[in-house]
Amino acid sequence: MKKDQTEGKVAEKIEEQTAKLPSDTFLWASVGAMAVSATLKCFGKNSAALFVGQWAAPFLLLGIYNKIVKVEGHDKEDHPISNYVEPEKDFLS
Repeated sequence: MKKDQTEGKVAEKIEEQTAKLPSDTFLWASVGAMAVSATLKCFGKNSAALFVGQWAAPFLLLGIYNKIVKVEGHDKEDHPISNYVEPEKDFLS
């Protein structure tokens, strides 16, 4: 499979740094955000609770990105998913 594009230098640097973090870091950050949000809600700080509670989803998305970087890396070609190519022939016609 021929690669037409490669990652930019900024993306490569980001991937190098995020790959150093353990995968569960983002999971625990998400759980922590939910716990802090619940605590703030209990103390009647509704606006702060909503603000902090919205951090959970981005932390989980960053964890997914981190996992993909670890599995795929930038421009990695020897992983089975990287080598997958759609068939050129249309089998339905």
